[in-house]
Amino acid sequence: MSEQTSQAPSTAAIAEEWLTPRDICRELQIPEQTFYQWRVKHLGPRAHRIGRHLRISRSDLNDWLETTEDHFA
Repeated sequence: MSEQTSQAPSTAAIAEEWLTPRDICRELQIPEQTFYQWRVKHLGPRAHRIGRHLRISRSDLNDWLETTEDHFA
């Protein structure tokens, strides 16, 4: 009989924080209109449509923020 091992999903995958556009705008201190303009231009963080709701994972937001550093500041 072969021994089967099953791995549980990582804690990070289970505990992923999902943010609304409003959450992100509040955190970044920007108008919601700016967030939606970024979406139209494909400039903002990766988002997921879950039913009628738009959600952005904390890890996707953090990854995107790393790409927005202004090297001239």
